[in-house]
Amino acid sequence: MSDRTLWNVPNQLTALRLLLSIVVFVLIPLQFYTSAMVIFIIAASTDWIDGYWARKYGQVTKLGRMFDPFVDKIIICGAFILLAAEPESGIRAWMAVVVVGREMLVTALRGFIEQSGGDFSAKMAGKLKMVFQCVAVVASLVALKQGGSPLPEWLFWTLHVSVWIAVLSTVYSGIGYLAAAMKYLR
Repeated sequence: MSDRTLWNVPNQLTALRLLLSIVVFVLIPLQFYTSAMVIFIIAASTDWIDGYWARKYGQVTKLGRMFDPFVDKIIICGAFILLAAEPESGIRAWMAVVVVGREMLVTALRGFIEQSGGDFSAKMAGKLKMVFQCVAVVASLVALKQGGSPLPEWLFWTLHVSVWIAVLSTVYSGIGYLAAAMKYLR
């Protein structure tokens, strides 16, 4: 595989998302919540763009099939872990454990099944889960911008509803992937 094929636009966008993730992970503990939020939104947007580009222009690669979901897991798991460390974020440590645990389970199942020749592509529930998780991260960062002040009612509800939807969709999609894996393993 040539470097040109390997480092096509979708894979470059995924690499950019990884670098932006690291920046977000530095900004959250420094309490630069607005900057972290803007960079997180840009990074999360590249996930949609790289997938669209890869399919539209026939640039799906083995590297991309592995690298893209890996980087998705890095940005989401890292954001949930770092936000769980912030008392006013609305994200609790156990929620971060649920997110990380689900991502590890799905990664292990995907690796096993695809190594055995099966297809373990992303399902719609998994894609929606990613959207809900991203909304929860953004809502959490907006809430943290308030600096401990009481949250406006709209933000209080947006934060808590989005975090709970993210957690519930994480569990739901994880169960769906587990059920699909069980069918394949039989």
